Amino acid sequence: MATLVANYGGEPLSAPALREVPLESNTQALAFVDALVANEFDLVILLTGVGTRALLAIVDQLRDRPAFVDALSRVRIAARGPKPVAVLRELGITPWVTAPEPNTWRELLAALDAKSQTHPLAGTRVALQEYGVANADLVDGLVSRGARVTSVPVYRWALPEDVAPLQSAAAAVADQAVHVALFTSATQVVHLLQVAQGIGIEEQVRRGLQSMAIASIGPTTSDELREQGIAVDIEASHPKMGFLVREAAERARDVLRTKREKGALG
Repeated sequence: MATLVANYGGEPLSAPALREVPLESNTQALAFVDALVANEFDLVILLTGVGTRALLAIVDQLRDRPAFVDALSRVRIAARGPKPVAVLRELGITPWVTAPEPNTWRELLAALDAKSQTHPLAGTRVALQEYGVANADLVDGLVSRGARVTSVPVYRWALPEDVAPLQSAAAAVADQAVHVALFTSATQVVHLLQVAQGIGIEEQVRRGLQSMAIASIGPTTSDELREQGIAVDIEASHPKMGFLVREAAERARDVLRTKREKGALG
């Protein structure tokens, strides 16, 4: 991504904001595997390719893969996007439902609603593979439709082991030395503010972000930015890094000019 920024003439300030950490205990994932093999679920929702592969790794280590794959092939599967679909394809399994772009929980629920005439969610036993953090909105949406939801956490997000680059980036934002911020996940937003708070500059970072062009890879990330009180100036037309960088390069100058003019008028 830094290379893409440089290719468009920008000066990238790379600040890793998260890492994927396996859960210390896989008891809930193992319980899901056992229950699935015992035909105790009607629908499995796979939210990420990383999480799906992590489940397979757990199965390979502690359970029987053929039995698990056979059970997956018998149950209805809803995939949030192309990455879990790619893992399923490797297993020879086609999902029952795939959420369209931008592949958020909203599109997933809408895709499930479209099947409600033949397969209503009321009374459906649903296993939900979580990604990083629990998606309360998705869980609430499923429960409100009458589904019986079992969450299956497979991994969680944590701060990088070395937070110095993120601290430096926060300081640069606070000093208004950065013009554009590119966010590719909601957790990046949370961790940036968490690190800023830890070094006592959260308010300065928030003010700095107001003066920058804020670019988001998609609706989920945009929702978190707005939840944190940060306006989104640019949202990628497709949730991919190439689109994000290109469209930020095309539009950031105008965004910054407009913000400066408003600041001068204010």
